[in-house]
Amino acid sequence: MVTISLCMIVKNEEKVLDRCLESFNGIADEIIIADTGSEDCTKEIAQRYTDKIYDFQWIDDFAAARNFSFSKASMEYILWTDADDMLLEEDRQKFLQLKEVLNPTIDCVTMNINLAFDQYGKVTHTIRSNRLVKRSCSFRWVGPVHEYLEMGGNILNSDIGVTHKRVHHDVDRNIKIYEQRLKNNEEFGPRDLYYYANELLDHRRHQEAAEYYIKFLDAGKGWFEDNVAACWKLADIHIILNDWDNAMKYSLQSFKYDTPRAESCCRMGFLFLNINMYKQATFWYKLATLLEKPNENMGLTNSACWTWLPHLQLCVCYDRLGLYQLAYDHNELARLYIPDDQRVLYNKQYLENTLNIKNNGDQ
Repeated sequence: MVTISLCMIVKNEEKVLDRCLESFNGIADEIIIADTGSEDCTKEIAQRYTDKIYDFQWIDDFAAARNFSFSKASMEYILWTDADDMLLEEDRQKFLQLKEVLNPTIDCVTMNINLAFDQYGKVTHTIRSNRLVKRSCSFRWVGPVHEYLEMGGNILNSDIGVTHKRVHHDVDRNIKIYEQRLKNNEEFGPRDLYYYANELLDHRRHQEAAEYYIKFLDAGKGWFEDNVAACWKLADIHIILNDWDNAMKYSLQSFKYDTPRAESCCRMGFLFLNINMYKQATFWYKLATLLEKPNENMGLTNSACWTWLPHLQLCVCYDRLGLYQLAYDHNELARLYIPDDQRVLYNKQYLENTLNIKNNGDQ
């Protein structure tokens, strides 16, 4: 069995830290806590689980803090997590099993980060992340904000899910770091351009966000998953700005970087549906239903686009085209995924009544 160091950086995490550490308890052979200036009970909570608590003077550099926490690890593998992450019991058991059988030739294990859930508790948005790495590889964190772990080697893509349940967040922290760097005349690389654009979008500064997404794409040096996501976000910005031509342009541009994703097809369908071009919308939503979801996609995945959403939208399109049986059929396919959804139940009753009236009228 391999041994694991759990490494974290924390600040004022008293609302979530106990939940996080309890879920990883028994998986980690040691827990390393790098505190960047907590003023609440974070340290007291951490002391229930470990005596390896270190102060790290905050210097507006997340990579530096994470590298510091990694430097304190002594086990064979290092697992990193944030305080608002946790393992659900099913994933906790998977992790314990992985620890029993992990081949020591593996340098890195990726896991699914579950970002959002629907009313049924099903995961709606995920992203895959490098989470467990071999300490002897000396992988390093890079980037003062939206840092990433620079790594390679023999990678195992696991089916373990880490659930991200954010309770609080300093919404201005990251954008302030970026803007201070701009004031210092730092030159942004592709990753900085992309994540600064994300921060601008989160702050509803849509025109500025679009400018930086375009700078990122024009640089031509971004990771292909970020290129795809930048196109989606540019499309969404132009939808907000009621600029349908550019929304369509950037939705299509995502195909330049990878084969069509269901998320792209659903955006195209949405654009045509909103200008009452139902046949064109039907084409794109139907294409979304035919695509095979990639097993190891490292980018953001919207599960709705790969399951019920295109069927629900096809129901709308076929209804407006007067093809009520097709509308009913696709509503039933959507109902397989979201059986208690009020939209689906309304559609079912409406279409059953419509089909009954139509069939009776045809007799």
